[in-house]
Amino acid sequence: MPATDETPKRHRVAVLALPGVIPFELGIPHRIFGRAYDESGSPLYEVVTFGTGPGQVLGTQADFKLYVEHGPEVLAGADTVMVPAAYEPALLYREGRLPDEVAEVLRQVRPGTRLASICTGGYVLAAAGLLDGRPATTHWHWAEHFQRLFPAVRVDPEVLYVDDGDVLTSAGVAAGIDLCVHMVRRDFGAAVANDVARRSVVPPHRDGGQSQYIRRPVPEPQLATTTAARAWALGHLHEPIQLRDMAEQEAMSVRTFTRRFREEVGVSPGQWLAQQRVERARHLLESSDLSMEGVAREAGFGTAQSMRGHVQAALGVSPTVYRRTFRTGRSA
Repeated sequence: MPATDETPKRHRVAVLALPGVIPFELGIPHRIFGRAYDESGSPLYEVVTFGTGPGQVLGTQADFKLYVEHGPEVLAGADTVMVPAAYEPALLYREGRLPDEVAEVLRQVRPGTRLASICTGGYVLAAAGLLDGRPATTHWHWAEHFQRLFPAVRVDPEVLYVDDGDVLTSAGVAAGIDLCVHMVRRDFGAAVANDVARRSVVPPHRDGGQSQYIRRPVPEPQLATTTAARAWALGHLHEPIQLRDMAEQEAMSVRTFTRRFREEVGVSPGQWLAQQRVERARHLLESSDLSMEGVAREAGFGTAQSMRGHVQAALGVSPTVYRRTFRTGRSA
């Protein structure tokens, strides 16, 4: 629906369906952004799928046909352009060059438009020169090939996603979900992102720096896990938590617990605790009237100064600016 005086303009996400597109990745933006609502229940995003032209998208990785109604004309009103994984055109993966029709599409992206890719969709952004000199990621299986083909890109094969401001890239499949939830959080705050995650039955937050390839993603039968320790820690974030405290919840030595934790979660216990405390602080900054010292105590940082350093490092803004931004956004 077009915006009116009574209906604020929704953030428009244009999703590019190229030949060989993988339907799962293509559907992620619709699923995640399409579940984001404001306090009145109105959609916060409009998601539009488009191709190099309207019509059938060839070579999709599925046993059904895919048609798109829109061509590059949707870019005139797009706030974000996303490129999901696709295994065509072959020229892109052989030589790192875009076919003329794809290059023409990207030339129509307005200056200032946010760009994002899921999995090998990053090849398209890299071939257009949009990742030169920037940090980026892609599926771990393709990372070495990606780096060889685009040596000017600073490829990190370990992380789930990279947020470089106006350009974001993610690893494969589920990491695309993580990226989209992260973008919702960045656009409209933790409360909206958490609601989207609940509706989609996915984790509300996996930090971009978390390893994308964990060698033991599922514990072996009868092997002790660290699940109880994490649940205990989440209930005691406002208290000082030592590594030995968490290890004791599982009756493990600190050394064994640390190794098992990293195998299961992909980051160290200390990194995980810091992430959870930042998330708790975000929620309190958005939803409570606590002072900065009060938020810091409840989130387990102890002092406002300590919290400021962690929030600034994780979010790129101070707690004061974060609170002002998202409270103003909700009020508006």
